[in-house]
Amino acid sequence: MVKNTGSTKPLPRLVVTIGDPSGIGPEVILKALTQVSVEQARITLCGDRRLFVQAYQDLRALGCEVANPEDFEILDVPTDRSGLVTGVGNAASGEAGFRALEAAILATNGGAFDAIVTAPIAKSAWKMAGHLYPGQTEVLAKLSGSERFGMAFVGRSPQSGWVLRAVLATTHIPLQQVPIALTPEVMTQKLDLLVEHLARDFKLASPTIAIAGLNPHSGELGQLGTEEVDWLNGWLEEMRSRFPQVKLVGLLPPDTMWVKPGQAWFYGKTEGVADGFLALYHDQGLIPVKLMAFDRAVNTTIGLPFVRTSPDHGTAFDIAGFGSAQPTSMVEAIGWAIELSQGFSH
Repeated sequence: MVKNTGSTKPLPRLVVTIGDPSGIGPEVILKALTQVSVEQARITLCGDRRLFVQAYQDLRALGCEVANPEDFEILDVPTDRSGLVTGVGNAASGEAGFRALEAAILATNGGAFDAIVTAPIAKSAWKMAGHLYPGQTEVLAKLSGSERFGMAFVGRSPQSGWVLRAVLATTHIPLQQVPIALTPEVMTQKLDLLVEHLARDFKLASPTIAIAGLNPHSGELGQLGTEEVDWLNGWLEEMRSRFPQVKLVGLLPPDTMWVKPGQAWFYGKTEGVADGFLALYHDQGLIPVKLMAFDRAVNTTIGLPFVRTSPDHGTAFDIAGFGSAQPTSMVEAIGWAIELSQGFSH
């Protein structure tokens, strides 16, 4: 997806964090950077310089095509490497990944960068290191002082060129907590962020947004769950008044909401497909997104004072160190960071 825009604007300044160094983060970063031109962005790596250099040497020995980290600026975050084990997430790897993210955010807050691209981390390793956050999104929000933020996913179909845009109302919480966490205030905030995201980043001032119901068949008039009839339907009517410029479609049965976007993604059938999608919980949104666009969709945090993207995959400890990781999602994450930051207004 990374392309030369031909723009005369200053080049976007990206900082790419190492993620969990015991996973595939360093590998997919160095592989992806072979596909990014210096004419597209100014890229800085963030993490322990020695880990990037070691990954480069190891991957070259395996015959992999990788960029030399010494060809890029590096925001060096020294770490204790003695406890690191390739393919094993532990307190040492968790600490290294957390410190790199922290350094990138603080530097971006200070105006050094326009966008942060984060390689994957392991929440369990963070916990072992004493950092009790649900994920990188929450750290980004806290350290940037952002009270309203959301997890969005964007991806461009290689088959049709259609762009998928989806936001989650709730994210990394147990399924049984979803009906409790899902409130009118939460729904309004996430919808507001999605409307803002579509207008600012994609110039869609009058979009169509599809909104899923919570229960199977959207509750089927209270027979399969009552949240829809109790408050979600009423909330949606309020939102139609609040956003008259937006066509809000819903509450759609969760199992059929994704039929049209699937047809658009795979076959280019874009007639009647929405511009954005609001899913109410993690798997309701991410199972279809990953089915369509596992190596193309990227995680972007909306509501921050800067652009943040991340590959839509994990640390893949099981293949770390073998040189077999595919960089496609990291290439997309860098590409979207470039594209989104060029139209971003602070």
